[in-house]
Amino acid sequence: MEVSKRRCNELLPEADWLAKLARSQATGVPLRIKLGLDPTAPDIHLGHTVVLGKLRELQDLGHTVIFLIGDFTSMIGDPSGRNTTRPPLTREQIEANAKTYQAQAGRILDAEKTEIRYNSEWSDPLGARGMIELASRYTVARIMERDDFSKRFKAGTPIGIHEFLYPLMQGYDSVALKSDLELGGTDQKFNLLVGRSLQTEYGQELQCIMTMPLLEGLDGVEKMSKSKGNYIAITDPPNDMFAKLMSISDDLMWKYFDLLSNRSPDEIAGMRTVTAAGGNPRDVKVALAKEITARFHGAGAAERGEADFNLRARGGIPDEVEAVDLRGAPMGIGAVLKQARLAPSTSEAMRLIDGGGVRVDGAVVSDRMLKLPAGTFVVQVGKRKFARVTLT
Repeated sequence: MEVSKRRCNELLPEADWLAKLARSQATGVPLRIKLGLDPTAPDIHLGHTVVLGKLRELQDLGHTVIFLIGDFTSMIGDPSGRNTTRPPLTREQIEANAKTYQAQAGRILDAEKTEIRYNSEWSDPLGARGMIELASRYTVARIMERDDFSKRFKAGTPIGIHEFLYPLMQGYDSVALKSDLELGGTDQKFNLLVGRSLQTEYGQELQCIMTMPLLEGLDGVEKMSKSKGNYIAITDPPNDMFAKLMSISDDLMWKYFDLLSNRSPDEIAGMRTVTAAGGNPRDVKVALAKEITARFHGAGAAERGEADFNLRARGGIPDEVEAVDLRGAPMGIGAVLKQARLAPSTSEAMRLIDGGGVRVDGAVVSDRMLKLPAGTFVVQVGKRKFARVTLT
């Protein structure tokens, strides 16, 4: 129970979970613990690792963990926390993302002991007749209790009929897997409870549910999300991962410690006390960045990430800079930035120049009309983007 409740937002019903644990201990039969993620993007990010880390803790206690890839539910689109209908993905996009999810989850879970499942296994065979039968086991009134749906309905915002199917299909996953416990973020509570309701309908023992806090992204406002561009992927290069972690606010840093660090609560509390007494929060943030970067890339990469970050902070040029060969000298600076993939468009390149964010060989560029002659130049955008451009 101590492991279960650490960092946990809610564990419902707690008494039922305690009874399940006691039964498992008495019989030696492990519990079936489920986490489902929809492969809506190719990368698992640090926000996902909050709940994946909890899954690993329960796996280390000897229970059976099921990492469920929602290849079927991805085609519907999870409406949780949405004020608009989520655009659907193609089957090809989902399959490509699912492959990366499975590989990346193995960096957190014990791959040899993890049951990997895809919910298309039981959802596709349902067919139209099966979907109608499943839908008959839940009411519109109960679906409309969901906060996202009720707010959109009152605001006159369109809700697709297919969106009502999402919580039903996620709940049916629990029936198919005979789940004892389902994990999810706090925004998933409604869906997790639907799983309990459907297990009642199918005569199964009810799963317990565990919700984990949501991790805000780099903006410090919205939850970490690929679609919002505020995420840190676990596959980010070590230097980028370190720098992104250093960019979070001093206040948000403590939530990252609480949800991501392997340090004990007492150790984190001690760091808070030292910082509150006048210690430099940057030193604490460096410790966080090194710990997380080392987890996914190794201690050596974390040390190099710190050195690279310090070098860039002093205005230096990193040792590893991408080499880019371009033809067409002399070439306007806007075109150089776009073709070197330092800016997504020429207009964005102009905006960066106007903001003083572009340097060539260390000198700030202020002239939009600057043309670079033939030769090799180190071109920099912001603090983290560099390219060694050779123009011919």
